[in-house]
Amino acid sequence: MTGTTADLTVDANTTYQHWDGFGGTFNEMGWDALSAVTSQIPAALKLLFDSSDGANFVYGRLPLGASDYAMSWYTLDDTAGDYSMANFSIARDQQKLIPYIKAALQVRPDIHLFASPWNPPTWMTGTGDAGSTVMKSDAQTLQAYALYFAKFVEAYAQQGLTIEAVHPQNEPGYAWAKWPGNLYIDFIKTYLGPTFAQRNVAAEIWCGTMSAPSDGTLALALASDPQAMTYVKGFGLQWNTLSVVSSLASHGPVMQTEHRCGNYTFTAPYWNVNNYDANTPQNDHAYGEATWQLLRDWISAGVNSYIDWNMVLDTTGKSLTGWPQNALLVVDRSAKTVTPTPAYYAFRQFSQFIVPGATRIRISDSNDVVTVSADSFEYPDGGVVTNAVAFKNPDGSIVAEVYNSGDSSRTVTVGVASALYQFAIPAHGWATLRVAQ
Repeated sequence: MTGTTADLTVDANTTYQHWDGFGGTFNEMGWDALSAVTSQIPAALKLLFDSSDGANFVYGRLPLGASDYAMSWYTLDDTAGDYSMANFSIARDQQKLIPYIKAALQVRPDIHLFASPWNPPTWMTGTGDAGSTVMKSDAQTLQAYALYFAKFVEAYAQQGLTIEAVHPQNEPGYAWAKWPGNLYIDFIKTYLGPTFAQRNVAAEIWCGTMSAPSDGTLALALASDPQAMTYVKGFGLQWNTLSVVSSLASHGPVMQTEHRCGNYTFTAPYWNVNNYDANTPQNDHAYGEATWQLLRDWISAGVNSYIDWNMVLDTTGKSLTGWPQNALLVVDRSAKTVTPTPAYYAFRQFSQFIVPGATRIRISDSNDVVTVSADSFEYPDGGVVTNAVAFKNPDGSIVAEVYNSGDSSRTVTVGVASALYQFAIPAHGWATLRVAQ
């Protein structure tokens, strides 16, 4: 391409983090929605997990007990005082959650499953400061809760499902039952880790899923605790913990465990709070653009994997608390249709082409074509960042993901090695360049 200068230049010799893959979350409401279109279930799950004709997801998150997208709240042992877990049961999971997972495994048999609880059994909680609900700190309760995790992994194994990792609490700083002080760290190193070791539970223990700014501080404290780190294999971060990714990456792999759900009542990156709708989720192109930018943010920060929240919901998309949230695939129960959303296509642009085992490499913007200024980009380090990320796959192919936030189509030239590649990106759109080696 004589006389043309590269706008973006890929430097495969400057490398960053290893890439492990993308994934999504299994929730009861997702399977309930798919059950309204039973004939389309295989095709829907192929859109998510197939490596050739889908999003190539390799991870599956699931709740340990109910999440806020269960059909109702429950835990796996609601019998008060059952410290021996005699009444522990996954019977509820066998109704919707396990069928959902097993159907996905028909498309991709090697999905990596991990789990986190939203709430402990109520009888394991007490009253803290100002009447708050807190996790009890006595040894009997904590030992019972460690056994609760172990029995979960063991029960799923009996169903032919391997839980590869557990994260002890979803969003400790925001959770219904708070973990005061260093109780979260103490639980891992004194109860959960030793219980898994004693029972030969193979599932890894991760520090997750951290969400509130205070959770990021807690994760850093755990990373500095040698005894806790003898058990912790990685860190699960989401929402408001982006700023600690780089600090934790030196201690182990970092997973972005929950993609932001959109449609907020509060200020958030790439969102105008005036657009909040109390009745309808934001399954529109604007959320697709926000999705692309959030993927860029976390990947640029250094995570090794990235997990979507709800993969499937119906057109209402309301949680148990009444919050209408987004999904990658939307089921219209009346029309009997399954529709991929713009967010799905944003994910697939990355996940179909950037494969597990890839390495992120440098891509620089020499002509300020797709550069975002500090005024418009909420990034922990401030400064300027490029609206592009690049990877080198295990087969040697180079992948560049590029986003155009402008109001008109833009032609971009990307330099890879000694070659130049030119293509147009639509307004408020994205494109993928894959160069085979």
